[in-house]
Parts: sequence; structure tokens; C-alpha cells
Amino acid sequence: MNVAVRALCEFAARQGSLEYNNTPSPTAEQGIQGHKIVQSRRPATYQPEYLLEGSCLGIQLRGRADGYQPDDERPLLEEIKTHSGEVARISYDRQALHLAQLKIYGALLCARDQLAEVSLRLVYYDIHQDQETPFTTTWSCSALTDYLIILCRQYKNWHQQERQHRQQRDAALLTLTFPFNDFRPQQRNLSENVYKAISTARPLLLEAPTGIGKTMGVIFPALLTLPRQRLDRLFLLTARTTGRQLILDTLKQLQQAQSHSIPVRILELTAKEKACLHPDLACDGAACPLALGFFDRLPAARQAAATLQWLDSTAIKNIAQEHQICPYYLAQEMARWCDVVIGDVNHYFDQHALLYNLTRANEWRVVPLVDEAHNLIERARGMYSSYLPQTAVFAAIKQSPASLKNGLKALQRAWRTLIVNHIDTEQVWPNNTAQHQFEHLPKELNGALQRVIRELSAYMSEHSLNLALQELLFNAISFMKLAEQFGNHSLCILTAYRLGNTGRVRASLALQNLIPADFLAQRFEQAHACVLFSATLSPARYYQDLLGMPEHSCWRIISSPFSSAQLTVRTVAISTRFNQRQRSISAIAQRIINQYQAAPGNYLVYVSSFAYLNQLQQQLAIDMPSLTTLSQTPAMTEAHRNEFIEQFRNSSSLVGLAVLGGAFGEGIDLPGEQLIGVFVVTLGLPPVNAFQQQLCQRLQARFGQGDFYTYLLLGMCKVIQAAGRLIRTPEDTGVIELIDERFNQPHIQALLPAWWPKTQTI
Repeated sequence: MNVAVRALCEFAARQGSLEYNNTPSPTAEQGIQGHKIVQSRRPATYQPEYLLEGSCLGIQLRGRADGYQPDDERPLLEEIKTHSGEVARISYDRQALHLAQLKIYGALLCARDQLAEVSLRLVYYDIHQDQETPFTTTWSCSALTDYLIILCRQYKNWHQQERQHRQQRDAALLTLTFPFNDFRPQQRNLSENVYKAISTARPLLLEAPTGIGKTMGVIFPALLTLPRQRLDRLFLLTARTTGRQLILDTLKQLQQAQSHSIPVRILELTAKEKACLHPDLACDGAACPLALGFFDRLPAARQAAATLQWLDSTAIKNIAQEHQICPYYLAQEMARWCDVVIGDVNHYFDQHALLYNLTRANEWRVVPLVDEAHNLIERARGMYSSYLPQTAVFAAIKQSPASLKNGLKALQRAWRTLIVNHIDTEQVWPNNTAQHQFEHLPKELNGALQRVIRELSAYMSEHSLNLALQELLFNAISFMKLAEQFGNHSLCILTAYRLGNTGRVRASLALQNLIPADFLAQRFEQAHACVLFSATLSPARYYQDLLGMPEHSCWRIISSPFSSAQLTVRTVAISTRFNQRQRSISAIAQRIINQYQAAPGNYLVYVSSFAYLNQLQQQLAIDMPSLTTLSQTPAMTEAHRNEFIEQFRNSSSLVGLAVLGGAFGEGIDLPGEQLIGVFVVTLGLPPVNAFQQQLCQRLQARFGQGDFYTYLLLGMCKVIQAAGRLIRTPEDTGVIELIDERFNQPHIQALLPAWWPKTQTI
């Protein structure tokens, strides 16, 4: 088993405390670009990305030095680190870690070429200033070898433990058995498709009906491929927290059903705000007791975690408390050492994705498995969008020291120039707002933004946390990073608004991603294979186009195991168009009441908005006061969402009202009598507004499918997902009412699941 040089150093050479970095570090893409710039300035004999291999104490080491300059007397190895701001703010501990990596490369080179000494150059490259700061030293072979032995001694026991763990893991997984007597109908077909796709290294889009057992049907064959395809990691990713619990439950079922222990380490990653025990403190040894000496106490905590197979958020928190270190960063560390990592889709797909960056750095063979993958398009659009509000400058000026005032005021003047150049402030604005869309990025803010980024970075590296300054800095950096990659995949929109009757104007500048494919393609290419699964992934071309999946991706539809006899589907010709909604409330309430009186039980009603939901609930209370209703509310906490679902499990006469496409529109399981009917009171189409029209135009220009991709597919995906809450097992029965006159149109009917019975028109 090869060990990456970087992994060795991060294991054995880190020391000291966590450091709170007020200035976001360069992205992986910026780091690559920075490396290329520096490397391009070197002599013709310079060899970039120079591979070095060797062994020490039985450990096989492998890595690539950023550069190698051959010389008969004293060769030179180079390590390049990108940064932003003053080099002096890079701490001693961090610089020591960077130098450690370079020293290991030096030891490997000396051993290979029988050198007496070698020159090592650590270069810090400021990506914004285009400035190199080199530190060059000469080291003897003996000194570098001694240092390598010290690190390898620290790592050796861990390495042997991990190698043994990998061998035991793979041997056990070769005997993994399905946890039930037999597969559900069509579940075996699903699992076979997953197994074949991973075995042939092909991305897979897998559409399978809700209730078939998709989660188990995907995870089981994926685990089987770990030893057979020599895979390093499985990433089980969800777009919603409700889906993560289902994955955890599935893995527990698998573990408990085996006749012997399966030594697979399973880790749950959670958001920082959920894991943090001191949310009011900065993640720095000078501020938080759990950050102080973090790396000094990490080895014992890491060893304790490695003895467990089940590292959900509770287990991580318990270990962290025992060793007095931060649970969030302990989980981040254990992501390096766990076989199965459960997390949000952003952990692999966004700009700063932990799992993606670890995969690249360690050259892992990984398979991301994405549950409810139809959500990935919209989530990715958010990952690659940025918002720059002018008000953040005013807030920063109020809280800034004198040394920052000039730069911030220059940015404020640049904002005024931008507004004057592109917004007619003399016009009458509908709703007191005006917009301008740019074909090319505006240049008015560039110089001022770069200056503010430099000055804030330098200031905040030396001073305590200031939220207003931090917000401005993070917004500016995020915007500038995406601005460098601006193209027809995104919109740039300036929005101006008047402050009441004051006449003053404020503005915001937004980069809104429309087509995430341009950013995500590299994520799919980096993976050995990937499996995207959902009940709604049709047509495949839409998801391949919008996500940037490779052309050799395969698409499979798993037939439903359910019978049309289990289901009654009615279409109700009541208009739910926006201008008809007020008039429709009474008729819809009566439909719900009639069905409930005919067959009392638990029902879910999905509507277009919270305002419509409240009106419908009021009408139900008037028409049938004895009816027990339960409503989704905006911004429900996870605990409140769980409570909402639990009431269905403990009741037999409940009508729940929820928003279509919201937290209860997918990922919830209410089999049997827990749910006997679903009403979908809308076609679910996105609103027709300026943004949606722009999206439609861009999708039409690139793919020739503007209206279909923008409106109808998204709406019907929500409808089918919501209706899919009803039939979860072959024994379930129930009724679905689709309330909107447009559900009777042939092209809409063609998008309904093929196994549904012919709809009855009311």
C-alpha cells in the first residue's frame, strides 16, 4: 500500500493549535493555476510535478514535488504554496509542515540518486499580487534521512494498523451477504446495475421507483466492489438531512445482519454549525479551548476513533469531549481514514469540497453515491453563485479602523460609478427596483475590490474577528473567484433599489449560475465511477447536460415492483393558476373533506406556497372543524421536521399540509396506514420571472430544450416525488389526487410513472 508523502506529513509533522484563518485560502483550481504560473518561469531544464518514490521502515512512499531542477553538483527540489496576503502571517507551525513535505522529497531524491546533499526551495506565491517569496536551504542526505526516519517511526504503527484494517476490510467484504432473505421485486436488477457500472468504471444515472429499497439496493453492491475494484472510499451523499438518517439506518441493517463483524469504518460528516460546541468563539487556539493544542492531542483522539467502526455525529462528539478537541475538525481528520463517508453533496461537489480535495491529494479511487440526485442541479447552482451587496461596504466602514477607511471608501466610490454607468436613476422604477444584466463582467469594481481584499486580508490576519469586515472579505473573494471563471453558464446582474422616500440608491451585484456542468465535470472525471439515483431522473439527457456527466455515462430505469391495482389516481379539473387560486380554495378543501369522509386516515396535501397553505388550512377549519390538520411552517428546524413526521406514525386521522418541493416532498417514509392518500394541488411549475426566462434562453441556446428543461421537467419532478410518498411497499394501497386542469393534457400525462393506472378524471 503506497502512502502519499503529503499524507505522511499531515499525519506526523503537524503540531500546535488550530488557527483561525480570517482570509479564505485559494481554491484548488487557483492553487493549480498558481503552480503553473510559477513553474512557467523556470528554466527549460526544470521538470514540474516530479515523481519521487522510495521506502522507509517498510513504508512505500510516493509523491510529486512541484519542481525539480537537475544539477551535477547540487540538484534543487521546489515546493510551491499559494496564498493571499503577507507571508509573515503564515504561522511557524504551518511553514514547518510545508517544509516537512519538501524535506521528505529531498530524502527520497538523495536515496535514489546517491546524493550527498540537495537544495530545497519553499516558494510562497501570492495569487493576487503575483509575487513569489522563496526560502532556499541546503540539506545533507544524512540530515534528511534522519528526519524521514523520525516521521516514519511515528507513522509506522498507524500504517501497519491501517494496512491490516484494509486487508481485513476487503476480506470481510468479499463475504458480505444481503441482509434479508431475498431482494424486493426489481431490487436485484437495481443492485446488478450498480455493481456493473462501478466494475466497468462508468457513471450511472439510476431511476428507480420510490419504495423499491433504492438505498439498500445501491449501498450493498457498492460495498461489494470495494475489494474487487481496489477502491479506497465510498462517499454516500445526500441533498437533504432527512436522507442521511436513512443511509445510516441502512448501514446498520447491513452490519447487524452479518454473521461476523465487517470492519468497515463509517463516518458521518455534519455541518460546522451543528458540530461546534463553542459557536461564539473563533476556531483558533487563542480563542477556543478545543482549538488550543488541537494537533498535539489529535493522535490520541484519532487512535480512539480508529478503534470504532461506527463514527456518527454522536460518537465523534463523545471522543472529542473525552480528548478535549474540536468535534468538527476531528471528523474532518477521520475523513482521511474511513472507508464510507456520509455527508452532504457539497462535501464532494462544491468549490471547497473536503472529500474532493482529499481524493485529488491522495489519488484515491472513490465512488460517490448521490441519493435523491435530481436535487443536485439546483444545489450546484447555489454552490457556484455569489452575491455582492453594497450594504456590506457601509457596515464595514462603520466598524473599520482608520487604516482601512481609504480602501473601503474607494470601493464605495466604485459602487457609485457602477450604478451611474448602468442604471438610469432618473427613471421611475417598478417596485422601486431596477436591474441591468451584463453580457461581460463590469470592470468598475475590480481594482477597488482587489485592494480591499489585500488590505482586509492583511488586517484580519493580525487582529481579532470582526464580523462586518469578515462578511465583506468573504463576499469579495467568493465573487472574484467566480468572476475569473465567468461564462455563458452564469448571469451577472446588477440590482438597484431606492431606500424609501430618501432618494438614496443601494445596489447588489450577483453572479447566478445557470448551468453547473462547467464546474462539476471535473468532479465526475476524478471519480472511479459515480452513481446518481432517484425516483425521478428522466430524461437522462437533461441530467447529463446540466451536471456535465461524461458521454460514456449510462442510464437505467428500474421497473416498478408495484401494481397499478394498489393505486387510484384521479385528476381534478380545478385551476390552480396564480390568478385563480383564491377562487379554488373552497373547492379544493371540499375535495379533501370528501375523500377523508369516504376513507378516514392519514393524508398529505402538497400546495404551491405557504400563503396558499395557510388559506387552505383556514378553509378546512371552517368547513370541517373536527378535522385534525398539521402544517409545515417556514424555516422548520430538524427537530420540528422529525416531530411532523412522527405525528403521522402515531396517528390514524391526520391531514398534513406541506409545500411542494419542500422538506416533506421527498425522502420521508410513511408505509402502510401511516399514509393512505396524497393530494398534489399544483403543477409545480417554477414562476415565470426574469431569472427563469434568462435560464430558459440559456438552456435553449446550449441544448435546444429551453421551456422543457426550465419549467415542465422541474414541476413534474416535484409532483412525482411528492406522490411517491404514498406507495412504499407491495402491500400499500392508497389514492392520489392531482388537482389542476393541466394534469389532463396528454404531454403531462406522458410524464407520469408508467406503472400508475389510467387516471380518473373528476
